[in-house]
Amino acid sequence: MTQAEKIHKRVDELMDGGMSRPDAFKQVAGEFNVQVNSARGSYYSFSRGVIGKSRPRRRETTPEDALADARASLERSIEAIDREVEVAEQYAAGAEAEAKALRDSADARKQAIAERLEALK
Repeated sequence: MTQAEKIHKRVDELMDGGMSRPDAFKQVAGEFNVQVNSARGSYYSFSRGVIGKSRPRRRETTPEDALADARASLERSIEAIDREVEVAEQYAAGAEAEAKALRDSADARKQAIAERLEALK
């Protein structure tokens, strides 16, 4: 089993357990001692089946081959845009949750600091 497959399996396990995808990527990155973006890349590479696939070898490139390659490249670009949007939405959701948590705890944190300031006087 490749590391990408292990990462994919572990992220899916965490998400099946109720964890959000961004949090699952963070936890798996820690477990595998890789950066979060590396874990995310391995997950999506494995899920798209990119790992282990290679381009066919040709002795010569015909115009039809060149057009087919260009078409495939453009189709992959369209898919990449969809993935970029999904990742951006995940980041936004994570940032929104973090902002809410900070907002909710702001008064208590300020109060604790103010009390320590008073103790120093």
